[in-house]
Amino acid sequence: MSVQDYTGEGYFLANGKEIDRIAEANRNQIEVDVKKFFKEHYKTEVKVHNVVGGKDGATVFVESVGEPHFYTYAVVPIIEKENKVNLEKIWADDYQVQNAIKGGLYHMIFNEKFQQLDQYFDSLAAEGEITGKTKEALQNVGGFGFMTPYYLISTSKNDESIIPVYNLYLSNPKESAEKLKAVFNESKFSAENLTIGIQLFMKDKEAKPSEKIFNQVVKDLEEMKGIPRGSYGIVLNDNLIHRETSEGFKENSLERDYPDSIVKE
Repeated sequence: MSVQDYTGEGYFLANGKEIDRIAEANRNQIEVDVKKFFKEHYKTEVKVHNVVGGKDGATVFVESVGEPHFYTYAVVPIIEKENKVNLEKIWADDYQVQNAIKGGLYHMIFNEKFQQLDQYFDSLAAEGEITGKTKEALQNVGGFGFMTPYYLISTSKNDESIIPVYNLYLSNPKESAEKLKAVFNESKFSAENLTIGIQLFMKDKEAKPSEKIFNQVVKDLEEMKGIPRGSYGIVLNDNLIHRETSEGFKENSLERDYPDSIVKE
């Protein structure tokens, strides 16, 4: 379906129909316990946007409240034969959640540089030929860290520069951006450890990915000053997104990515 119309409705996980029904019947308690889980394990307040049944459990998509801002998810095990929601066994992919928080922290402490990037994509979209995912799609089926309609931030396990920031955040979630930035380990930073994955869509519902627009965005990013350091990958898709997987990449998509990323040192 058209990316402009996609809100995450129809997102599907294998063998999830009956699990979905059980999860929905227990939605209120799932929300309470998932919020408690993130508060206890990651010192972060979240709000629940979507609960999707899958094999042996429900995936719960959440968004952090305030900063650092990010999307992630937890899994609530469900025993179908017993019609039971196992709230004591809620779990999350620890690396994925840490990555989400760290990406949000990067955006928080280098906010001015990311604003430059945001303004660029907003102005590009205003020209009327490209667009991004809807906010509702990010909320309902995003789940992969700091995300805007146009890009997401991801950090490597090898990124030692952000670890002191992450540790300070966990010890004091209300710490100011200034103090968090002060502990960022500049000497350990490597652009290859911070990925900014850009995904754009054609706005016209019939349009194929435009090589002219793709090449212009690549050129702009290569020449741009004042944007965050890191490795930039870019994909330009046509207008369509897969309803059940939220995937926009297809055979006709135009892509420049690792090992040929745009590196800003």
